[in-house]
Amino acid sequence: MSNLELTTTQDQCLQTTSTTNMQVAMDITTKYCHKEMESYGQCVAAHPSTWQQHCQELKMKVAQCTSSHPVIQKIRTDCSKEFTEFERCLLENQNSPTSCSAHVARFLGCAETVDLAGVAVNPVPQPS
Repeated sequence: MSNLELTTTQDQCLQTTSTTNMQVAMDITTKYCHKEMESYGQCVAAHPSTWQQHCQELKMKVAQCTSSHPVIQKIRTDCSKEFTEFERCLLENQNSPTSCSAHVARFLGCAETVDLAGVAVNPVPQPS
């Protein structure tokens, strides 16, 4: 078995045995909002030092796309303080977003602790 096959097999095993809250949220965003995420990512890459200003509209489109999903709503509600602090850090450090790694770690840590029991993970997508 090659390293690539081994890595792929390990990835598949990890995906089937333990899906974290953050992974669920990212999967939802990717599945239902791929076009919006792609446009936003391209904008951020094209404007590394001014992406907060240049990409605001695209960021809002991603937020609007995901806002109706129950898992995203639950994480946003339960981790709003951590997410707000992360966004504030990004605004204050636009030229060095990597300086916000502690903030994003706190947000991701919070997202992992959100209790998703009773939350519909795979609702039928609604047309926009």
